Amino acid sequence: MKMTMVQALNQALAQEMARDPRIVVLGEDVGRDGGVFRVTEGLIERFGERRVIDTPLAESGIVGVSVGMAALGLKPVAEIQFMGFIYPAFNQILSHVARLRNRTRGRFTASLVIRTPYGAGVRALEHHSESTEAFFCHIPGLIVVVPSSPAEAKGLLAAAIRSEDPVIFLEPTRLYRAGKEDVPEDPFEIPLRRARVVREGTDLTVVGWGAMIPSILKAAEDAASSGVSVEAVDLRTLTPFDEETILASVGKTGRAVIVHEAPKNAGIGAEIAAVIAEKALLSLEAPVLRVAAPDITPPLPKTEDYYYVGPEKILRGIRRTMEF
Repeated sequence: MKMTMVQALNQALAQEMARDPRIVVLGEDVGRDGGVFRVTEGLIERFGERRVIDTPLAESGIVGVSVGMAALGLKPVAEIQFMGFIYPAFNQILSHVARLRNRTRGRFTASLVIRTPYGAGVRALEHHSESTEAFFCHIPGLIVVVPSSPAEAKGLLAAAIRSEDPVIFLEPTRLYRAGKEDVPEDPFEIPLRRARVVREGTDLTVVGWGAMIPSILKAAEDAASSGVSVEAVDLRTLTPFDEETILASVGKTGRAVIVHEAPKNAGIGAEIAAVIAEKALLSLEAPVLRVAAPDITPPLPKTEDYYYVGPEKILRGIRRTMEF
């Protein structure tokens, strides 16, 4: 059945809640309004107010309550309306979500999912356009997951909910209703920690995730018209990421471009580049290049096109790397 990403996420939540009565959804407007993007629409009618909980506007409280729920055996799925609103909950995530298992030597674990839309490209204001995934990737104990299509979103969210580890699940706002694709209607999982090669190529590897994948594929098509064969890798799980798939691809192509819409400084691209330098240096025919947003706060909507990482910027990075 063809679905948008919103529909696929909604179906994943409904199917997982039907499968496991321990799962509780909570967040601002997730109940009667169905979430700001309608991802949780219809869940309160099906599962009731004890399992779909409208919370106050208090992100720290949402995550803190989720930690308590998880410690007592529930499986909370918390929604934060926008990534820029998650910062008040950062102390809860760093000090409790990520550390509960270690702190209690395995007696308790924060087996929960924190969902939030992220990224620019929809003409929203700064706190609604954040892409600060690197904050969470630096915290031991967390898994950070980003889907790039409706089917990926459904399978990865199911796997995240079933995981015994806490998962930060970042949903690309730009892709929520950007298109439809065939999504299996039965429940299924896509394993965490495994990247996928979405396009085979021989001349250069481009690594990205989330909303960058459609832009990477468009840039790869444009590069092919000038005789450059691009291999595209969708990271899926940002931490711990799949080194094996990346290194195998770079070993084949000899060149690497890493793409993310987060600011360039200290982004995940730097970590991937370091791993390539440490473990695949002798395979490289050119320096590893990062294509990323400038190191500024996401601008107001009128200047978003100058800030956003689209196919043109990625294509320039591909051509520059091929010059070596």
